[in-house]
Amino acid sequence: MKVLLVNGSPRPEGCTYTALSEVAGALEKNGIETEIIHIGTKPVQGCIACGKCRAEDSKCIFADEVYNEMSEKMAAADGIVIGSPVYFSGPNGALCALLDRVFYSSKGRFMYKPAACVVSCRRGGASAAFDRLNKYFTISQMPVVSSQYWNAVHGFTPDDVRRDLEGLQIMRVIGNNMAWLIKNIKAGNPPPAPEAKREFTSFPDGK
Repeated sequence: MKVLLVNGSPRPEGCTYTALSEVAGALEKNGIETEIIHIGTKPVQGCIACGKCRAEDSKCIFADEVYNEMSEKMAAADGIVIGSPVYFSGPNGALCALLDRVFYSSKGRFMYKPAACVVSCRRGGASAAFDRLNKYFTISQMPVVSSQYWNAVHGFTPDDVRRDLEGLQIMRVIGNNMAWLIKNIKAGNPPPAPEAKREFTSFPDGK
């Protein structure tokens, strides 16, 4: 059993990484393997709505390295945790550009995979960023793993985050709850997932 944690900050070992490491530590204490990947600092191509990923082989036409790594590892993992700093009350734009492409081209590969997000802010904007990231999971029929409070840590530096005792406790509870859910899914031999048909209402006739 393995959980993939995505560091969506441009800083490889900053506040977001510190929060994710606390989640990973709790998972590992529960016998769950973890891996933290960093999206890096290179420019990230956004989705251009060409539809090729849906019409062909579930791959984005911009098959850059970070997209390939994230989409493949997310599909293989038993659970996913996505972390981001808060910029103007939202997640890192590069992370969202990447997630737009990864989720849109997934073709249901993430369905029923437990997921959680964590956000790091100096002071405010955490709940708006938290809400934005959770929407990737809820539109993909993924069980959202909760904690005791909104999944946020506060601080301007990693040392600040390590002093946020409540935030760190929230991170550990995420790890414990995700481990519990993954183990129950594995042990319970769940029945096949229910069929999920999609109806699209676009009002093309203008009515």
